[in-house]
Amino acid sequence: MTLVQTDDRYPTRLVTVGEHRDRTDPTVWGAVDSEELASFDANGFGIVEELLTPAEVTEFSAEIDRLAGDPALQGDDRVIVEKSSNRVRSVFEVHRLSGAIADLVRESRVAGLARQVLGSDVYIHQSRVNYMPGFRGTGFYWHSDFETWHAEDGMPAPRAVSLSIALTNNYPINGSLMVMPGSHRTFVPCTGSTPAEHYRESLQEQEIGVPTHADINALANQYGITQFTGSAGSALLFDSNIMHGSSNNITPFPRSNIFLVFNSVENTLVEPFAAPAPRPTYIASRDFTPV
Repeated sequence: MTLVQTDDRYPTRLVTVGEHRDRTDPTVWGAVDSEELASFDANGFGIVEELLTPAEVTEFSAEIDRLAGDPALQGDDRVIVEKSSNRVRSVFEVHRLSGAIADLVRESRVAGLARQVLGSDVYIHQSRVNYMPGFRGTGFYWHSDFETWHAEDGMPAPRAVSLSIALTNNYPINGSLMVMPGSHRTFVPCTGSTPAEHYRESLQEQEIGVPTHADINALANQYGITQFTGSAGSALLFDSNIMHGSSNNITPFPRSNIFLVFNSVENTLVEPFAAPAPRPTYIASRDFTPV
């Protein structure tokens, strides 16, 4: 039976289509002092150019190649492969698999961005590397991360942010991330009950916990769509509830990134709001130790 939280302010996975809800929580909880994050409250994201140096891009690119090809990780649940090509799509819990990434997470230029927006100490809710190879890289359909983290992980409020650090150039043509500026202020409930171990399918292709075409049409007309493009080493910090997605990459130009999710230590996970059991801790950590 699906668990139901009695204090759920963001109900989702409904039997019938529900109305969009105005966000009842702040979008910025702290004091933003970085110029790159000046518009975060209004837009739900901020772009940091040259977060990594060219030398660091080379170093981390080699590190994620090592992880994707590590024989010790073959068959590991933390490694997600593409349905069609069997190529590595994502590697989860990379801050525990890589000392270099663990060190990067703790740096003020990284975790400090999250602390500014969230107004508290933060911990890693999820870390992963995403690979989108040329020609066959599969995109991610429109979604709000918070909807999934709330429903399946038990995250009470959208007091979390994601940092996507580009290790390759992001062009408009190679599946770079699209976001709807301002949509973080609107919560879109989804329909359908959550099957047991839903994560095994959703990490390859999500079908439950995604908005309808009517939802996307309404949001796109209200907020518009913009795209995160930029050189390797640039980064996008974005709100957990912003509507975002990416298209397939049919170009020869691969796209890969380090993806870090920071949650406030004042917003730690409880029981799932709309799932029979919590997802594994390599997807949704229950170690709330501040970084």
